[in-house]
Amino acid sequence: MSIAHKSETIQYEPDEQCPPSVSIGVAFQGVMLTLANTVLFVTIIFRAAGQSEHYLSWAVFSSLIIGGAITALQAGRVGRLGAGQVLMTGAGPHFIAISVLALKEGELSMLASLIVVSSLMQFALAAWLPLLRRIITPVVSGTAIMLIAVTVMSIAFDRLKEVPEGVPLAAGIVSAAVTLTVAVALALRASGIWRLWSPLIGIAAGCAVAAYFGLYDAQRVIEAPWFDLPDIAAWAGLDLRPGAEFWALLPVFVIVSLVVAIKTSGDSVVIQQISRRRPQATDFRLVQGTLNTNGLGALLSGIAGTLPTIIYSPSCVSLITLTGVAARSVGYIIGGILVGLAFLPKTAAILLTIPSHVMGAFLLMIMGLLFVEGMRTVFQDGLDHRKALAVGLALSIGVGLENQNILLDLLGQTWGASLGNGMTAGVLAAILMTSFTELTNPRRRRLETALDTSALPRIDALLRDLASRSGWNDASTERLRAAGEEALSSLLQLGGNYATDNAPKLILFARPNNGTIEIEFLAVFEEENIEDQLAYLSEQVEVPEESEISFRLLRHYASSVRHRKYHGIDIITVQVDGSR
Repeated sequence: MSIAHKSETIQYEPDEQCPPSVSIGVAFQGVMLTLANTVLFVTIIFRAAGQSEHYLSWAVFSSLIIGGAITALQAGRVGRLGAGQVLMTGAGPHFIAISVLALKEGELSMLASLIVVSSLMQFALAAWLPLLRRIITPVVSGTAIMLIAVTVMSIAFDRLKEVPEGVPLAAGIVSAAVTLTVAVALALRASGIWRLWSPLIGIAAGCAVAAYFGLYDAQRVIEAPWFDLPDIAAWAGLDLRPGAEFWALLPVFVIVSLVVAIKTSGDSVVIQQISRRRPQATDFRLVQGTLNTNGLGALLSGIAGTLPTIIYSPSCVSLITLTGVAARSVGYIIGGILVGLAFLPKTAAILLTIPSHVMGAFLLMIMGLLFVEGMRTVFQDGLDHRKALAVGLALSIGVGLENQNILLDLLGQTWGASLGNGMTAGVLAAILMTSFTELTNPRRRRLETALDTSALPRIDALLRDLASRSGWNDASTERLRAAGEEALSSLLQLGGNYATDNAPKLILFARPNNGTIEIEFLAVFEEENIEDQLAYLSEQVEVPEESEISFRLLRHYASSVRHRKYHGIDIITVQVDGSR
């Protein structure tokens, strides 16, 4: 088992007190990144859909308010909301393509209703996270992220062609090229804070070139007031009587919301690991809190009629690793500043005046990074021939339908636009292939009992029978039985001493898999995590205490041990190799 080394870069962990001056300084860096991303993404979608400047101002205002509130809430923990981490949140690019499609098919109120309904998927995934772990795999989520990137790339290229009449097309292309060149050069060669700010510096360079060609109009910044209250009249409301277009587009929005939820859960895991000097086993209760909070942000965004929230994970990772500050006080301050900036229109106006072709170049770079993120997600659990086929076919179907929707003529404009959407079809294909692989795997043996020492004979009999059916020799069989016994003993130590009548339910799943046997224990426990116990024991050299013996034996018998803690359920996965 690999042991995580102590990180020397983190000066303040999430629960540690950070000096106010340090917190404020780090928070202002985070605000600039969050503000720019939020305003740019909101501007891209509503300009692409041809919406008025009046509504755009409302959308930016509401996005900043919601993003600030959710960022502050993520920094805390209120019931099952919040992660206790610095998670900068704002409008994201994942819904851009389908939101533009929805606005072309219907009104703003229909888009708002679609976002509201689809946001419920994030709450559902938070509750069902333990149950969906074998279907919503890295293959499915990674493929979906890549398809989202491919879908939005066409919108980015459309922005490159948007220049006023009388201005040569080359002016827009040159401005976009300068934006990309400066941003990419800094990202590739710069270090520290300069690499963190590379997209904004690239945008500034692109705007300078656009101004040279007469494409940048600073009049909006000059006319914008320093302080203003929102115009509630711009709010479009909700579509309370959805028509055929709503139901046709709802599956697409649900799938994208699911993808965002999966990405959010992954982001939460990453931030947990980098926020501590000594990385600990992932606490999936915090992941569920992150999902619930981001779902709340998406719900509020739908009600307001603006782009749903996401976690700006690259910015969060860069900010924490560069500054060494992961204290949750930074999240509170970032949230408060974003809410305050929503009432300062001149600040947002600076970003709203950025020409479309410069924003197109920025979006192109972001989508390229998003595509690579999807690739990394696919590869994180390895890529055998089955997973490769699922990814390859899903991408082929998705990209093919995105270029030529052959279902339009067959199903008509409304349903053909939805079911023939490349991302929808590709993700559904990946889910179906993953589900088929899971269903055709060797059948899992199930045992349901109380979490008590009296369960050991039944567990031992099941494992002995499974080893016999798999053709394991006596030595491998004994190692499997010993791993099962020590896993149960370890769980009982962490769970405390229960009376038989009050013992929590224990559900055990076991099945062979390529020369190994995997055992899953599902139960309810206290705060400690078995992976943390094993990592701690690996660093000790003295004679172990009696209470540590089961953990040491489990580490000896098992080839891997994973412990996932959720609200109301713990899942301990023990894998024993039959060949060693």
